Amino acid sequence: MLLASILRTVARLVNDRRLRSPIETGPSVTTSVLTHVSRCSTGHSVHIVFLSYIVKMRPLTDEETKTMFEKLSKYIGENIKLLVDRPDGTYCFRLHNDRVYYMSEKILKLATNFSRDKLVSVGTCFGKFTKTTKFRMHITALDFLAPYAKFKVWVKPGTEQSFLYGNHVLKSGLGRITENTMQYQGVVVYSMADVPLGFGVAAKTTQECRRVDPMSIVVFHQADVGEFIRNEDTLT
Repeated sequence: MLLASILRTVARLVNDRRLRSPIETGPSVTTSVLTHVSRCSTGHSVHIVFLSYIVKMRPLTDEETKTMFEKLSKYIGENIKLLVDRPDGTYCFRLHNDRVYYMSEKILKLATNFSRDKLVSVGTCFGKFTKTTKFRMHITALDFLAPYAKFKVWVKPGTEQSFLYGNHVLKSGLGRITENTMQYQGVVVYSMADVPLGFGVAAKTTQECRRVDPMSIVVFHQADVGEFIRNEDTLT
C-alpha cells in the first residue's frame, strides 16, 4: 500500500513538473532537480527527488579526440589534418547525444539559435561513441573519407548489390585493391566506375588476395550507402 501510494505521488508530480531548479553538473550535462515533500494516503511523509538530464553539444575531450582520430587514421592516415585545416574556413568536431558532428564554425554559430534539447543534428555525423567509449564510424562520413582514402578496394558489378545489403566482399567479387594494403587496414569500397559505395576493413593483404580461394572474405563490411534506405530513421 505504501509503495502504491508513493508511485501515485510520483506520477502526479511528474505531470505537474513543479519546483524545478537547474544545476550544472559538467561540461555536457545539465541536471534539473525536482523536489517535493508530500504526505501520501498512508500518512507517511515522502521526500521525492527527480533528476532529468539535457545533454549539451560540446567539444570533444582529449581522450574522445584521440579515440576518434585513431579510427579515422585507419582510413585516411595523416590526411586527417585536411579536415580541420581547410582553405574555405574553420571546421570543427562537436559531440551531441553521443554522436560526433563535423561542421564549419559558421554552422556552429547558427546552431546556437536552437535550444539544446530541440537540436537533433548539425553538420555531418561522422559516427558515435558506444557505451564502452569505442567510436563507430557512420556511413554519413563517406563523403569525407572517400577523397582522402589511402587504401581502396573496387568491387565487380555483380558484387555491388551484395555489398550494399551489408555483406562482406569475397575474393570472387574483388576487382582491384590498392598495392601494399595491410591486413585490418581501413579501406573505402568503390564500384569499378569509381563511385564510393562504403567502407570496411581489409581481411587480407594485397598479396594474400592474389592467392586465396574465390570464397574467402577479403573485406569485412563496415558501412554502405544502402544504409541510407535501410536505416533512414536512425541516421542523423
